[in-house]
Amino acid sequence: MADRAHPLAAFAALSPDCPAVQLAALPPVTRLIIRGNAATLASIGPTLPDTCRATTFGANALLWLGPDEFLLLVSDGTVPPLAGTVDVSHRDTALTVSGPRAAWTINAFCALDLHPTAFPVGMCTRTVFGKAEVVLWRTAIEAFRIEVARSFAPYVWACLEEARREFLD
Repeated sequence: MADRAHPLAAFAALSPDCPAVQLAALPPVTRLIIRGNAATLASIGPTLPDTCRATTFGANALLWLGPDEFLLLVSDGTVPPLAGTVDVSHRDTALTVSGPRAAWTINAFCALDLHPTAFPVGMCTRTVFGKAEVVLWRTAIEAFRIEVARSFAPYVWACLEEARREFLD
């Protein structure tokens, strides 16, 4: 299969530098939707994440999406053999929003309470960002990962650019 161009490559190249809020397109990873429980996930090794949380192991992560649904992000190329998985690697893409005004920028288009006491590091959830469904994961106190469908990625990027315009020098 031919490599696809990153749907945000052109946007990232034209994005102005902003110390308060940085946007970055993330490299491709393998994304697997897993339906099952702790027994199903035991073979891949990570600890089962708590509700609305993510577990990281090495360069990989397991995100809780529902009572029996998880998103496995595999960065190191070692995809575990699991029954009942769906590979959605080419469906979605990811970007990061980081910096001291990252939460504020996301809140311009997403009504979640992103204060660290309400949405702490490690928390993840499906939500709506503007008119796009996304998976939002707080990876650090001032950093978020957004998983979004490739077709909505330019829209989400444009919304974030619009929200952070206030902080451009």
